[in-house]
Amino acid sequence: MSEKDSSSESSKKKPVPFESSDNTLGEQDDWHRNLVNRLAFASINEQRRARRWNVFFKGLLALYLLAILLLYWPGDWPKVDKLSGKHTALVELKGVISDESEASADTVIAGLQDAFEDTNTAGVILRINSPGGSPVQAGYIYNEIKRLRKKYPDTPVYAVVTDLCASGGYYVAAATDKIYVDKASIVGSIGVLMNSFGFVGSMEKLGVERRLYTAGESKGFLDPFSPSKESDIGHVRVLLENIHQQFIGAVKEGRGERLQDHPDLFTGLIWTGEESLELGLVDAIGSPGYVAREIIGEEDVVDFSQEPDLLERLTDRIGVALARGLSAFTAGGMATLR
Repeated sequence: MSEKDSSSESSKKKPVPFESSDNTLGEQDDWHRNLVNRLAFASINEQRRARRWNVFFKGLLALYLLAILLLYWPGDWPKVDKLSGKHTALVELKGVISDESEASADTVIAGLQDAFEDTNTAGVILRINSPGGSPVQAGYIYNEIKRLRKKYPDTPVYAVVTDLCASGGYYVAAATDKIYVDKASIVGSIGVLMNSFGFVGSMEKLGVERRLYTAGESKGFLDPFSPSKESDIGHVRVLLENIHQQFIGAVKEGRGERLQDHPDLFTGLIWTGEESLELGLVDAIGSPGYVAREIIGEEDVVDFSQEPDLLERLTDRIGVALARGLSAFTAGGMATLR
């Protein structure tokens, strides 16, 4: 064998020192790349899952809100643009009468004005379900009904009571031409109240000292954390009596000789629809449908009630609930027809 062949053969048998090292490095690079790819895909998949759940929960919330919207959708009668021709106009007064509620003077008056101004309105039904509320707001509505009735003498307006027409609710009803009730309706409560709390005894037991600084002798009037004064109580009684007489005057003006001479009529008591009919507080038994069909003569009813949007109603109710809770702790409270 030649020397060249021998050297060639020996060279074939010699290991290549860096070959296995290069393969190892390549395998490590592949492993790193696979790991990065797996982490990247895992992150992408996680983001996709998060987006899917986000869409799912948003859809669920939308369905929930839609269900609430359908649940609280206003009455069965069509709104103003659904009917043409002669019709009976309907305006709702429901809930506590206050400037922060659905039964605020602004809301009810706007509906009444639209109803009277419509040339196709044959008569107006004011459907009432209210425990009363602010004497000021009730007085605004009362006066506006009188004004509209004078401006549109050929358009009658009737109050139709469902469950409750008490105090401020009845104040408003007294302005209408006639009042219709169900035999089980609750009517009356012609009186005024102002309520609050007294925490003086509790503070003494707890060792709490009240520090109230005022400018004006009566500025701390009826403070619930201070002992009551006879002079303050006397002043409140005069104030409530004045408002009560205003209430009585409005009822007498609206009802006239239909009222019976009964000693308990203006004491704040309540009666059923049947009893209130005997006392002259109402005129007849009848539902909104009956009044539209048999009294006004137009069975088609168009709802002119002013409805705030769902979000506004929700926020208003939350605000009213908070206001009611806080009002219990304000000094002296407010006079209410309830």
